[in-house]
Amino acid sequence: MTTKSPLANVLSGVLGGLIVLVIGAVLIATDVIDTGGTQTVVRETSITQPTATSTGTEGRSVRDIYKQEGRGVVFIQSNGVSTDSGSPFGAPQQGTATGSGFVVDGDGTIITNAHVVEGADSVQVRFADNGDFIDADVKGVDVDTDIAVLKIDPSKVSGGLTPIPLGDSSKLQVGDPVIAIGNPFGYSRTVTTGIVSGLERDIQAPNGFQIDRVLQTDAPINPGNSGGPLLDTRGRVVGVNSQIATAGARGSIGIGFAVPADAVRSVLPRLKAGERIERAFIGLTSSADPRGGARVRDVTKGGPADQAGLSAAGDVIVGIDGRPVRDPGDVSAAVTRLKPGDSVRVTVRRGGDRRTVRVRLTTRPERLPGGP
Repeated sequence: MTTKSPLANVLSGVLGGLIVLVIGAVLIATDVIDTGGTQTVVRETSITQPTATSTGTEGRSVRDIYKQEGRGVVFIQSNGVSTDSGSPFGAPQQGTATGSGFVVDGDGTIITNAHVVEGADSVQVRFADNGDFIDADVKGVDVDTDIAVLKIDPSKVSGGLTPIPLGDSSKLQVGDPVIAIGNPFGYSRTVTTGIVSGLERDIQAPNGFQIDRVLQTDAPINPGNSGGPLLDTRGRVVGVNSQIATAGARGSIGIGFAVPADAVRSVLPRLKAGERIERAFIGLTSSADPRGGARVRDVTKGGPADQAGLSAAGDVIVGIDGRPVRDPGDVSAAVTRLKPGDSVRVTVRRGGDRRTVRVRLTTRPERLPGGP
């Protein structure tokens, strides 16, 4: 049997008391012990923590992506342009328009929105608040996707360029975390976070036509974010921030839209080469039908659909070239795959009957007939 000295007993008691005090303090701080007070403890998850991708694997932290890929985001100033009250981002700007963009190639290629630079007398970009503006050439503009490609001299960028890779937007799922970097209201290189709130959305292009299958996000974006990247948690661009729904407000209400990276990738080589992109035109608009298919809503007078005898008086498109049409997006996708001059077989449901007509596509006009 071991006998403790009185001093040892005192020390044991003191240490035991300290342990109890420490444990008690921890339990009180975490609300496990109710002290009868009214203190509220709010637990926050740091935004710099890795977040899960749609495949279940962990991505990089927002802090890391901002420090690395953020260096490839630019502030864009377009001189000699004006945007009216119908601008996707609201606030009219006379003389000078500002927006965002990002580097995609070490040769100085930059992507932005068409509505940021279209019609500009000159365009300049800046990489830092205290940096010099660098002249940029507008290599190509595609208003149908609201995408434009700029080119700068890489040797004029202090510290070199940081290209940001394009990701695969087709693999995104609702709920996937995303990161927006841009220059809202002139606040240079601002980062915000959110999720993919919806897929397969439709927005209006600057020329009045419809951009199909865009991404919806609740990552706060505002005027000045136009043309900036929407990134996944691996730092890849999955969309180009383009518009917001405002419901009368000037700033973000948590509903933003981004042109998917897959659409950007499809036009990038041609815009970079300075080519003008021509698209096929069928000359109709449609809406979803409760019974399936795309109900013809409007037909352009004298256009391909009109000449083929399609009508807004009850026609529902259910097939194109033998492929089923479930909704208006299938019509747009079918026409997108074709070229001006191609002929397609369009099957419609008219009353209780089905009929197939041949439609010869033409070149899409610069602006939607009767549009803005």
